[in-house]
This record gives sequence, structure tokens and C-alpha cells, in this order.
Amino acid sequence: MQNKTANIVVGVLFGAFAAPALSAAATPVAPALANAPAATFTVSQISLEAAQTAAQAALASCRAAGFQVAVAVVDRSGNAVATLRDRFAGAHTHEMALNKAWTAASFKITTTALAIETQAGKPMSGIRNLPRVAAVGGGLPINASGSLVGAIGVSGAPGGDADDVCAKAGIAAIADDLAF
Repeated sequence: MQNKTANIVVGVLFGAFAAPALSAAATPVAPALANAPAATFTVSQISLEAAQTAAQAALASCRAAGFQVAVAVVDRSGNAVATLRDRFAGAHTHEMALNKAWTAASFKITTTALAIETQAGKPMSGIRNLPRVAAVGGGLPINASGSLVGAIGVSGAPGGDADDVCAKAGIAAIADDLAF
């Protein structure tokens, strides 16, 4: 028994070097490896140019409505790609716009929908306690060909509904450029 254990340890430790000698023993494993997932995968992310266009369109929409806001566009992982803050937007709006965009990308739903699903007394209410989660309107996922490519967050308009309108204007500005 001890001898078999030693062989297994040697095979694990020196498997890479002993591969030619163990090729017959490795045959039963080969079918399992053939069905293994690929070592890499490809994802689509929002480009810098599309993020800038969406952010500028959202800011312009809010300005036209008389609101001073901040806008953030993040990639599918929640990393900032483009941010803007209008000259009289509140000091808190930049961080809140980033958190709204991050939340929409992280949960893959609008922050308005998340706000509804995480109200006090609901099963997912604890999500609101996580750092960076913004359970208030103004954050929207950006999808292309059925996959998340990024998200946009707007903060500073009077209420989440008004932030949502501006965020939608940002997405509408790049809709034709997104692959569907």
C-alpha cells in the first residue's frame, strides 16, 4: 500500500516530466480532458469612444432639463471607462454615479429594479448593506447582442426617475453602434 502511495505522489509531483513514460496510464484521463472547458474566453466590452459618447449624451439630456449631474460609464466588470461632472453638480454626484453604474453592471439589472427588490422586509434586502451598492434609480446596464458590455450611472437630477431618463438618453446615443 505504501508503495502505491509513493507512486501516486511521484506521478503528481513529476507528472509533467514523466508524461511520456505515463502516457499509457494517462489514457483513461484523456476523454475527460477532451471535454474540459477552454482555457480562455472572449468577452465584449464597451469602448472608450462609446462610453464617452454615452456620457456626453446623458449629461446633455440632463442639462436640457435643467439638471446639473455627474455621469459614469463602466465596463462589464464595473471598472470606470468615462466619467463627467457638470460644473454645479453636487460633490457627492461623481461617486454616486460611479456606484450606480457599478451596481447596474454587477447585478445586471437597473438600479431602480434593484431598489424595488431590496426594500426592507424583502429576502434580498441585505444586498443594500454591501459596499458600493446604490439601490436608487439612475443606473442602467448596457447590452449588446444579448450580453452585458457595460453600464451607465447618472446622479444629481431630482430623483432616480429623472436620472434614469438621462441615462436612457446616453444609451440611445450609442444604440446604433452596439451590435445587436
